[in-house]
Amino acid sequence: MDAKCLTPILNVSDIHESFEWFMKLGWSKNWEWGDPVGFGCVGSGECEIFLCLNGQGGRGKGENKTTMHENGDEEMDRGSWMSVWVENVDAIFQLAKDHNIDVTCEPEDMPWGVRECHIRHPDGHVFRISSSITTH
Repeated sequence: MDAKCLTPILNVSDIHESFEWFMKLGWSKNWEWGDPVGFGCVGSGECEIFLCLNGQGGRGKGENKTTMHENGDEEMDRGSWMSVWVENVDAIFQLAKDHNIDVTCEPEDMPWGVRECHIRHPDGHVFRISSSITTH
């Protein structure tokens, strides 16, 4: 296999609210399909994510308030987990806070050489917002 691109598909309970959630983080709504709309795409830079209303994968928000801070808290959500690589984790964290987006892990330098924070979509999909830690 010689993959050229990877586009995750997220199962969402409300496609219009999901478009709005991503747009708060600076993503754009690239397209929508169906009448009524049941499928669509959001994009940021060269990255895209498909959104599917009530299908194609799992979803589910756990009772956990954090991720990777308490034993087992990273296992409670039933949605997808994705790493999103950005230039400035702290700026995305602030944007998430400004828009009342669920932050489950505030920015911190991780022992594996990245700075990351976690934000959670209303359907339980967790985004690990990450950037490499540069050592000089």
